[in-house]
Amino acid sequence: MVDYERIQFIIQAYKNDPESVYNTWFINNEARLKAFGAIRRGVEQVIKDIKENTFPTDFKGSSLEVVLTAITEQKQVFEGAAHPFYWKPKLRIPDIYENDTNKSVFGQFLESCLKASREEQIIKEIIKLKQQNIKGLGPSVANILYFIHPTIIPPFNTAMVNGFNLLFKEKKKLGSWDDYLEMRDTILQVNDKFKNLLSKDVGAISGLLFDIGVGKVVVDENAEIVIEKEDKKRKELLKKRHDEVRAEMEEENMHTKIQYLLMKIGKSLNYDVIAASNDRTKSYNNENFSFISLPKLPEIEVGDEVKKTIALIDVIWFEKGTNKLVSAYEIEKSTSIYSGILRLTDLALTLPNSEKISLYLIAPEQREKEIIAQLKRPSLIAKEGIKISYILFSELCMHCDSICKFGDDYTIMEKVAKCIK
Repeated sequence: MVDYERIQFIIQAYKNDPESVYNTWFINNEARLKAFGAIRRGVEQVIKDIKENTFPTDFKGSSLEVVLTAITEQKQVFEGAAHPFYWKPKLRIPDIYENDTNKSVFGQFLESCLKASREEQIIKEIIKLKQQNIKGLGPSVANILYFIHPTIIPPFNTAMVNGFNLLFKEKKKLGSWDDYLEMRDTILQVNDKFKNLLSKDVGAISGLLFDIGVGKVVVDENAEIVIEKEDKKRKELLKKRHDEVRAEMEEENMHTKIQYLLMKIGKSLNYDVIAASNDRTKSYNNENFSFISLPKLPEIEVGDEVKKTIALIDVIWFEKGTNKLVSAYEIEKSTSIYSGILRLTDLALTLPNSEKISLYLIAPEQREKEIIAQLKRPSLIAKEGIKISYILFSELCMHCDSICKFGDDYTIMEKVAKCIK
């Protein structure tokens, strides 16, 4: 029997905590919103690679790694989501790399779920996959499905299972599809009961389970005893979360500054500029982005899904009064490197061959090695005609005024950019 009164109290405490997953990841998190389109496109590439027999016999360097990297960039809730997919040769798990039949089954499962629009279709595909008994392929796949169907499929990891068991006094197991489906039924039931407090997107209630599972939210009936016993651990956890939140706020402030400088430079070079659709209410240096940015994305001849992805690119420059793209910029924080790369490649791949556009990642100095490693990925290098350069925060800040004063056109950005050879 579910104690709804107790759960309502816990949900309200969770929402009121400024450092809860709800407030630091789920609400007003542009990286989370941007990830959905990028991950969906990444799944499409996995399916394509499996169909064309170009999917490798290892996780490393595969399009599946790209998808899981974009998921794990979400931090907190999805930290460790890639581990179940690492190819473990001695154990021969998960058996989707060397076994062609299993690989095909996995690809067909992803394709069917991608095309599905109803809950019963997705559950049917999960049951079919479960019946295949593919060694090592358990419900961690739900982390991928969440980004395709966020109102139907909750994510799944150790902390969430622990949180679920504590909240509902159950004993569900991590690697069981049967347990996952039973958990899902309860999660959706409770989420529907408290939909006005939470969200139709089950990421909100999953964040609650995560916070309970890691010990940030105590739900035990003997809470005082638990708190006293686990006091040191809890204090360390709360300090870690506090430090993460403070770092994210600093990152967000720098992101806003860099976004402003890129629009300022674009305007000074006589281009129309536009900020990401969810950033146009921001301001920096007492200037509202809405006074600098175009109010909406010019009409571009691409599909609706791609258009949504492009609309989330941090800054795009257009030739004045036209829909001709000149350059696009993704500003990288600690959670968004590969999803940003995916958005830029999506843009480049969907433009007519005759259109050339300069693509840039703008990154902090401490992430330069990581940026280089990501840009050297075989899956990216293989895409002909796509060249992504990067610009360091310090270089852009140092030379912004000079670029505005002496630049003639978009090619001036090459002076401060670095390119992977």
